[in-house]
Amino acid sequence: MNKKQRVKKGTVKRLIKTLFRYYPVLLPLTLACIIFNAIVSSIPSIFMQKVISAVETSWQTGAWEDVGGAILGTVAVLAVFYILSLVSGFVYNQTMAIITQGSLKKLRTEMFNKMQNLPVKFFDTNNHGDIMSRYTNDIDTLRQMVSQSFPQLLVSALTVVTIFSIMLYFCVWLALVVLAGVVIMIIITEKVGGGSARYFIKQQKAIGKEEGYIEEIMNGQKVVKVFCHEEDCKAEFDKINEELFRESERANKYANILGPILNNVGNVLYVAVAIAGGFLYINNIPNVSLSGMAISISVVVPFLNMTKQFSGSIGQVSHQINSVVMGLAGTERIFDLIDREPEVDDGYVTLVNAKEENGVITECEERTGVWAWKHPHQADGTVTYTRLRGDVVMDDVDFGYDESKTVLHNVSLYAEPGQKVAFVGATGAGKTTITNLLNRFYDIADGKIRYDGININKIKKADLRHSLGIVLQDTNLFTGTVMDNIRYGRLDASDEECMDAAKLAGAHDFITRLPNGYNTILTENGSNLSQGQRQLLAISRAAVADSPVMILDEATSSIDTHTEAVVQRGMDALMNGRTVFVIAHRLSTVKNSDVIMVLEQGRVIERGSHDKLIAEKGKYYQLYTGAFELE
Repeated sequence: MNKKQRVKKGTVKRLIKTLFRYYPVLLPLTLACIIFNAIVSSIPSIFMQKVISAVETSWQTGAWEDVGGAILGTVAVLAVFYILSLVSGFVYNQTMAIITQGSLKKLRTEMFNKMQNLPVKFFDTNNHGDIMSRYTNDIDTLRQMVSQSFPQLLVSALTVVTIFSIMLYFCVWLALVVLAGVVIMIIITEKVGGGSARYFIKQQKAIGKEEGYIEEIMNGQKVVKVFCHEEDCKAEFDKINEELFRESERANKYANILGPILNNVGNVLYVAVAIAGGFLYINNIPNVSLSGMAISISVVVPFLNMTKQFSGSIGQVSHQINSVVMGLAGTERIFDLIDREPEVDDGYVTLVNAKEENGVITECEERTGVWAWKHPHQADGTVTYTRLRGDVVMDDVDFGYDESKTVLHNVSLYAEPGQKVAFVGATGAGKTTITNLLNRFYDIADGKIRYDGININKIKKADLRHSLGIVLQDTNLFTGTVMDNIRYGRLDASDEECMDAAKLAGAHDFITRLPNGYNTILTENGSNLSQGQRQLLAISRAAVADSPVMILDEATSSIDTHTEAVVQRGMDALMNGRTVFVIAHRLSTVKNSDVIMVLEQGRVIERGSHDKLIAEKGKYYQLYTGAFELE
């Protein structure tokens, strides 16, 4: 990060606009209470001046009989102001709690909703722990800033303005002395506070980095222990933690010396005002003021009190700089997530329930088991329906995750409805990339992908993905019951349908042996299950989705040979009548595929049935016979 980096301009303005958008009535009411409290806290000096002036006048005239009533009346008015201030303070504290917690809730909701609309690329290129840090650390720094720092800054700023106005009303000469002290305070705050701000911004980023590393190591703890990398992990963590310590130390070093410096400048200013006031009073120098009052004890004494309060308010500002800068740095990261470009979806072809009579397809509300693509034609306003069959064509597709590096080169494939297409090749050959493109997790750079004759760019992504069932190599289970995790494939599925899907996948037997069967609670990505059992649940989830096209990405990679035989029978039933794309390292699992495509460095080098490829004695033959290993 550039040493001169600051919080982006406009962050404060946007935050204030956001708070007003959330609470258009409550926030102005809260601000009014804060303003009233700030003004009330600034006016005791006026009443002090009146009391001292009454005593001074009575001492000069000898008329002491009226001074008690005058003082009592002045104190009574001040008491009324304090009571009103107490009420407004109570209202402010209650409304501020609502605004703070409510705003954080709404921001978290905005962040989460935006996150659901972000492309897969965002999660592939950003550390998950750093993303989580925005929901925790950054939100917490924002909470502290909104609930404490902003109100305190507003009170201090209003107090400074109000007191300085009263100072000008009493004595311009003394106000100029105070103004000189303020200039010095501002210079010190800018120099010292600016350094603190830079490092607090770096600190927030370092916290996100550290949390990301901790999450990564927690998820890979078994691997760490198996390969005895504990000491290396400690060393790497110490390095990251040292960076966080260094940035935090620098930030707090600047912040911690600012307060004492300003306090001492305030003390010097107090002495300077006392000397200047005494000099003006002793030498009877004419006063310049808005009030027209002469220099007297009733002016100098309240002025000293105001000077102390004035410098204290500026000191309060310095004390809040840490929280404000951290809060703004966190707010910037929150807005950065909210401002991310959502996943682009220009599709207009949708997937609908349909029925077919005499070759005519019509749309219907009820679930019939027949699906159709609803294709509105903008040119003439007509709508056509194409039955969902699972006919997939890739024509000369080029793609790269990074524009400078192409992963797939002129890849073409033709999967007819009901066909089983297998991808074979070494890790990094581009097998999983093809399935990512079919789901439109990424968009191709060149070429065409057609689904039932329709360019997939014209199909809404949600409808496209709804038509595709997928079992990934890395299984993800969610906190909830086994039944909930199976039903994740289709939320309106009944318990019976979920059980049938589990039986189809070969998962029913082990589920019934769990403590609570289908109602067994799974936590931490199903850590209480074996890897094979988790994979069986993932296959069950795909089965209940009942999609016409299935993608099996190493679906049986974590299952032992015996279990694989059980699962394979269920998989065969699952694949019956569907277009299926299979990625497998075990070549025995793809022998019965209609088409086997051999990929190497992003290119299709062979294609055909098992028997055909064996007869050609090319790369597939070498792989199958063990002449070459896949890796």
